[in-house]
Amino acid sequence: VQLQASGGGLVQAGGSLRLSCVASGSTSSMHAMGWYRQAPGQQRELVATVSSGGDIVYADSVKGRFTISRENAKNTVYLQMNSLKPEDTAVYYCKYRRYSGSTGINYWGKGTLVTVSS
Repeated sequence: VQLQASGGGLVQAGGSLRLSCVASGSTSSMHAMGWYRQAPGQQRELVATVSSGGDIVYADSVKGRFTISRENAKNTVYLQMNSLKPEDTAVYYCKYRRYSGSTGINYWGKGTLVTVSS
């Protein structure tokens, strides 16, 4: 599975950005897609994920500000980020988890940088 993420950039605090991630290759009907982020000196953390069944999980820090959505026909997941804060500054990574029975394999995109200025 190959992942192509886009939409990062520089924005002022309070602004908005929309990230997109397209999956291609050996995709599966049983999967989850989502976004993680890693700030300098920090561990990679969950931002939001959505399963092929539509189950959504958000990190507490982004609830009410970020919205994850998907277009199954396009194997695409989006992350609409509103009311951005300087602490949202990070490299955002798209992740695709393909399930096979009780196991799964993770695929990661290269990451897109989001910088929020104060």
